[in-house]
Amino acid sequence: MALAGHSLPRLTEATFTPERTRSVLRAACERAGLDARGAELLRHQTNAVFRLATVPVIVKVARPNIRHTAAVVSLIGWVVDHGVPTVPLLPDVPQPLEVAGCGVTFWRYLPPTRPIAADDIAVPLRALHDAPLPPFPLPELDALGAIHHSIQASTILSPPERGVLLRRWSRLVDMVPRLRYDGPPRLIHGDPQHRNTLWDDAEDRPVLCDWDSAVIGPVEWDLVTIEVHCRRFGFPEREYQSFCSRYGRDIREWDGFATVRDLRELRMVTTNARKAADGSPQADEVRRRITALEAGDEIGWTIL
Repeated sequence: MALAGHSLPRLTEATFTPERTRSVLRAACERAGLDARGAELLRHQTNAVFRLATVPVIVKVARPNIRHTAAVVSLIGWVVDHGVPTVPLLPDVPQPLEVAGCGVTFWRYLPPTRPIAADDIAVPLRALHDAPLPPFPLPELDALGAIHHSIQASTILSPPERGVLLRRWSRLVDMVPRLRYDGPPRLIHGDPQHRNTLWDDAEDRPVLCDWDSAVIGPVEWDLVTIEVHCRRFGFPEREYQSFCSRYGRDIREWDGFATVRDLRELRMVTTNARKAADGSPQADEVRRRITALEAGDEIGWTIL
């Protein structure tokens, strides 16, 4: 008998839609021996994230042609072995599965029993930064390359908007090579933030999740990410200061902070510009952010 999902057409960026990814979900669950009926779509951005209705399992469908999903599975084993608090993969299921050109992974569902604060992220993030480099290859951080790709690939940007972003990118191309980090490249999460941290009631601790952005790079990238999320999305200053106290460093005191802050914010804007559909609320938010960047206005952002 043919494996479920082999008859599905390969997805593309244009066809990575909730309807199509639900078909991928059903095929992957059939292969894994799980019931996809009634699954709830939680998020459809970088991944399609579904919560199964019949068992406490999260299923993530990665965007098509992303080849690092297998590395994420290996990485979870590595960080668990080195004491990094993380949401666990579902045991006894071969992972990742590939369906319609998408990597599919299965994770234990941790219900949102309490809100995450920035200082909850500090301990697991510090444990990650203290872990040794893994013995298998991971990509190196290339924020400038990713930003340029997203600017060129976006279908929602007007020529003036694209010009704004390219000018900011060009300025950073000159500045980033002059940065001097406080240590060698480490294993970093790539996108540590409130939504990528969960509370594990069984272990009574916060754990990191959403490892798709994990790379080898400077820890300053992760620390600036926390600062940007706290400031742009309206979390209190005292919450960010509590994170700094628990982690042991305030990235704002580093002389390269302003450059990496601008780089991180541009990465966030352009990534969303690449993923947003014209006429959508996401596209409206991207345009609002670009207008404010060009004007030099410090505004709050809406989470996408």
